[in-house]
Amino acid sequence: MASERLSPDLVDLPSAAVPALLRGAKGCCPRCGEARLFAKWLKPVDHCAHCGQDWSLQRADDFPAYIGIFVVGHLLAPVVIAMIATWHLSAALTLAITLPVAVVMLVAMLQPSKGAVIAFMWWQGIGAFRQERRVPEDLRE
Repeated sequence: MASERLSPDLVDLPSAAVPALLRGAKGCCPRCGEARLFAKWLKPVDHCAHCGQDWSLQRADDFPAYIGIFVVGHLLAPVVIAMIATWHLSAALTLAITLPVAVVMLVAMLQPSKGAVIAFMWWQGIGAFRQERRVPEDLRE
């Protein structure tokens, strides 16, 4: 069972969206960067073990898969064109080579893209998340 959610003053909140997205893509809690974000391959933990953030609220749904398909498709399109146009490989051989590569690339991208999507939703305060920001040192009392 997770402990009480730590105050933003006690947590090393990311300074901008990019560090939060990188934390999520690495599979770490976007809020504190300390604990793991995923309990299983694509199942987020219910609560962060360090800061207590409730990750059961996230609704990434299919968006991480869409990101993966978009990126893999754009990376492999020039390769497929080169295989057919330059090396004159048959369509069947091209498919036999690129299909397994595409599947491996997509599977490898799913968890990092889901972590980044969860981090983005938390950073922007989308859904049930509350937007939190680090208070600059000069504004603290």
